[in-house]
Amino acid sequence: MSNDRQTPSPEHRRPPELSDDSVSAIGKVSEALETIERARGHLYSFHQLMGHADLQLGEAVDELRDAGHTEQADRLQAEMIGRNAIDGRWSFQIVEEFDDLYWSQFRKHEQLVREELQDGKRHVFEAEMKESRRTHNMPGHEATP
Repeated sequence: MSNDRQTPSPEHRRPPELSDDSVSAIGKVSEALETIERARGHLYSFHQLMGHADLQLGEAVDELRDAGHTEQADRLQAEMIGRNAIDGRWSFQIVEEFDDLYWSQFRKHEQLVREELQDGKRHVFEAEMKESRRTHNMPGHEATP
């Protein structure tokens, strides 16, 4: 096995002056962003589920009407189909507001912290964890591809 696969790549090595505490703290900022990314994914799932449910309800209303239940169909049509998920907003507007107000700002701040303290490098904490946990010179435990 060549030695170049046994050394972490430069983009994952900490700047020489950076302390363990700093690497840990920056790693926690990045981990928090990863959690926000997951939350954003759930928000997009919510958005898609809300849209799908509204279409399903539309089909149900059509079937109620076809079955002669016009009062119930009319009520659901008027009061529920196309209804806002929260005050004044459909789910796409919730997603857009989250993206603009929080997610995009968090991404900028996380990147700024990494640029200011860690030469912009990503996943330094994780790379060091990998280096400490892998079995050196063992196949399947290489530092890099």
